[in-house]
Amino acid sequence: MEAETLALAQEMDFSMWSLFARATFVVKLVMLMLIVASFWAWSIIIQKLIMYRKARSEAERFDQRFWSGEPLDELFEEIGTDPDGQSERVFAAGMMEWRRSHRNDGGMIANATARIDRSMDVAIAKESERLQSGLNVLATVGSTAPFVGLFGTVWGIMHAFIGIAEAQNTNLAVVAPGIAEALLATGLGLLAAIPAVVFYNKLSADADRIVAGYEAFADEFATILSRQLDS
Repeated sequence: MEAETLALAQEMDFSMWSLFARATFVVKLVMLMLIVASFWAWSIIIQKLIMYRKARSEAERFDQRFWSGEPLDELFEEIGTDPDGQSERVFAAGMMEWRRSHRNDGGMIANATARIDRSMDVAIAKESERLQSGLNVLATVGSTAPFVGLFGTVWGIMHAFIGIAEAQNTNLAVVAPGIAEALLATGLGLLAAIPAVVFYNKLSADADRIVAGYEAFADEFATILSRQLDS
């Protein structure tokens, strides 16, 4: 009997696909959910890595143009009111409010500096929201995927023990396949959660640094405009 059981275990396929195919419907559903969540998380990770790299490159190019000594009005005319770059949009918001703050007689209306600051703050807030959009998905996958996988494991082990009780055979060769199928759900949960948590922390920090750069630029730009007002 033991020899037959051992031979059966040796013949059984323990590949990932076979473990998935032999799993119960609930465990299969859990595995599919985790696979989809993992692909979703990785698509966001790749998208954000590309976006942040472009944002940093754009900010460096614009800083070079801004501090090159080119007159601000000429730079604004080249960029336009709806530029593509994030730093350029912050600059354009400040320049548009700067121009709207001029009276017909050439003077400045009251509280112009405060309105310029608010305009750039609004532009920075929009860019921050754009940079951080989708990161909540990574946080959700990172926090829930292990528990979803654990649920699939518990369900699969429960089903395996029910099958053992019905077969009245506790041989390890009989128990192992059902437990292996169940543990695959936990493995997929960790496979989805670990990259999501790691890159959520990294991307959040990168987004904060990029936004901090926009805020520093806005402060410097506001200081330049304030000097022009005082003069």
